[in-house]
Amino acid sequence: METPGATLPPWECSQLSVSALDPRAGHAHRWYRTDQTKSQGYSILQHPSSCSRCEAAGRAHLPESDTSTGAATDPVFVPFLVHGMEAAEAANNKIQSLYSKDNKVGEGTYAVVYAGRELKTGRLVAIKKIKVGQFKDGLDMSAVREVKFLRELKHPNVIELLDVFSNKSNLNLVLEFLEADLEGVIKDRSLVFQAADIKSWMLMTFKGLEFCHRNWILHRDMKPNNLLIASNGVLKIADFGLAREYADPSSTARMTSQVVTRWYRAPELLFGARSYSTAVDTWAAGCIFAELMLRVPYMAAESDVEQLNVIFSALGTPTEKDWPGHKSLPDYISLEPHKPRQDLRLLFSAASNEAIDLLTRLLLYDPRKRISTKNALLHTYFSKHPLPTPPGKLPKPSKVEKKKEVEEGMEAIGQGDAEGVRKKKNGKRRGERFEDGLDAARKKVARKLEF
Repeated sequence: METPGATLPPWECSQLSVSALDPRAGHAHRWYRTDQTKSQGYSILQHPSSCSRCEAAGRAHLPESDTSTGAATDPVFVPFLVHGMEAAEAANNKIQSLYSKDNKVGEGTYAVVYAGRELKTGRLVAIKKIKVGQFKDGLDMSAVREVKFLRELKHPNVIELLDVFSNKSNLNLVLEFLEADLEGVIKDRSLVFQAADIKSWMLMTFKGLEFCHRNWILHRDMKPNNLLIASNGVLKIADFGLAREYADPSSTARMTSQVVTRWYRAPELLFGARSYSTAVDTWAAGCIFAELMLRVPYMAAESDVEQLNVIFSALGTPTEKDWPGHKSLPDYISLEPHKPRQDLRLLFSAASNEAIDLLTRLLLYDPRKRISTKNALLHTYFSKHPLPTPPGKLPKPSKVEKKKEVEEGMEAIGQGDAEGVRKKKNGKRRGERFEDGLDAARKKVARKLEF
């Protein structure tokens, strides 16, 4: 029978100790076993010897004699590991003591978000408190996925999960504070984009996305609002609540088609495909690319059928030659009349030949022919002049500039230099400006985290 130990997410043993198991039994593992549609309950497994493999690799293992099996469909295993309750609680409390939690900035379905800071450095952070106890089957799966994948993904273009600690019946995620997003940049009409700026944002997007795909993770919700902007201009992919691991494209694994915000949803998802690949993310990246050039969403609709009509109006109605087998997808519908393909050069008249070619490859109907993130990074679009703008020189909303001042002030506070907050620039008093900026930054963080 299948042993699920190899598929477990790499969580540290002491980070999420909320079990009340008797530590005298030795090393205890508590497994919560769920799938996409139905809770499968949990089993408690104990063995007397310490698990050196856990401590060395940060990954949980079942005893070799165990015969437990995983859920049949898309299993997610969340281990709560206890190496003695006192040690676990001490480690948890130590992590919690590293941060201060300030005012609440927002509340969503499964989380409350607070502004906060790291006490040692004064660094601004966002603390997302997940309400573990409010769901019948425990943690909401979006929260589970977010923790699981952010623990695994460490990349300059992926939002950083700094710490995790428990507090009574809550799970707290400490994330880096990223106050702006690409959607806000696109909508800010005071900003003027150059071709090199668009190239830079797309380069960072593909770098982060390629890293996810290389690690067998589908994001499944790529859109400008989930591409956050740091004060130094670096773009980072966020919101992994819909992400999931994927297997070989030829496998029979089934997934839900109800993913990705509609405007960025690939046609195979709109036709109800249950087996799909990284191509759903690259289609969304193509829509983002087009939106950066147009400064408005490229293909926006209010329903799935209307979305298909909008896509067909832009790219032409797909034929069997364009996309073999698409008529056999579960939710396929025939839309009349047949629409011819529009010349992208007419709409994107300022785009280079290389930009048009990349956009065309990103928006191919056949997922098997759609360009991969790896090949997108190798496309001549990124090597031809103008070269991508350095992140620090990219256009950014004024609120990001304000946040940079806030971060400088928080750093000064962290070093015990409160006076430095007021005199940091040209010897002028900036106390009021700092407080105003901190207030504004705190109010915006909740929406950016997509809780």
